[in-house]
Amino acid sequence: MFEATTKFLRSNKVESYHRIKILIKNTNNKILLKSGDINDLIFPRSSIKIFQAIPFVQSNAPKIYKLNSKSVALACSSHRGETYHVKELVKWLNKVGISKKKLKCGVHNPLNSNALENLFRLNQNPNELHNNCCGKHLAMLSSCILNKYDLENYLDFNHPHQIAIRKIFEKFSGKKILKKNYGVDGCSAPQYSINIKDLSLMLINLIKSYYGKFDYSFEVKYLINSILNNPKYIGGTDSFDSRIMSISNKKVFCKGGAEGVFLFADLKGGIVGIIKVIDGNERAIPFTVYNIFKKFKIMNNSELKKIEKFYSFKLRNHANITVGSINSKIN
Repeated sequence: MFEATTKFLRSNKVESYHRIKILIKNTNNKILLKSGDINDLIFPRSSIKIFQAIPFVQSNAPKIYKLNSKSVALACSSHRGETYHVKELVKWLNKVGISKKKLKCGVHNPLNSNALENLFRLNQNPNELHNNCCGKHLAMLSSCILNKYDLENYLDFNHPHQIAIRKIFEKFSGKKILKKNYGVDGCSAPQYSINIKDLSLMLINLIKSYYGKFDYSFEVKYLINSILNNPKYIGGTDSFDSRIMSISNKKVFCKGGAEGVFLFADLKGGIVGIIKVIDGNERAIPFTVYNIFKKFKIMNNSELKKIEKFYSFKLRNHANITVGSINSKIN
């Protein structure tokens, strides 16, 4: 075991640094790299939305409501509230025939700065559709309507839809989800702490499912292909996970979560990874992922250079003067 860190240096002095838990495995469940205790419990937050969306596909909602692949990607997304996100969500809402007030995710400003500026320019207030988790909630409600489940308490621990989601988690992780590990996410949906080792098995089984070698193969392939064909709908123009999937040319599925969580599955190379920045600061993730992808040849040099265009290892000030550097080490 080793300590993984990302350090921010001003001149040649360390100004701040972030310690990182990492677990990298192949689909044979062999550990390729680890930093920290793999039995540690973490809240994966939005990084596991694809698993939460499986009951939505099972309900046949995409076919019945004639939803396109962009909407299906939004079901797994933490979207940035950009115009194209909201436009697609409005269409989906209208097809289902419910008010956006039914979504219990809450309201916050668009996460994309240009989208927020545009909203202010139009003198409009944000609504539930600007919440980054609203696609997940709309997917839950769409499924609940078709299954004739109660809509008012769809986020309750014992609601049939939440029970269905837990069964998915348990199938992919091979472990029972215990009530003591239950928490509430930022969007008010149930969230569960899962240990890093079990998360890695969930990702391994996700790859196996994608290739028809595990349960829920149709649902998983449908969801992943929808995301890979519409990477900006999983996050947005400036989202790290969207950029990675665009650059990787459909080789990598990945998803970030709040408090410095990032999961990835190299679909072609059969490698999975869990990254958790211990202090929750997401700024360390791009540099850590870059080094992992370089070490395990998940991306080639041309693809890595595209990441470098967005995330420079040089620290620059507002006048674009280099004042330091970023040192990210995984070995």
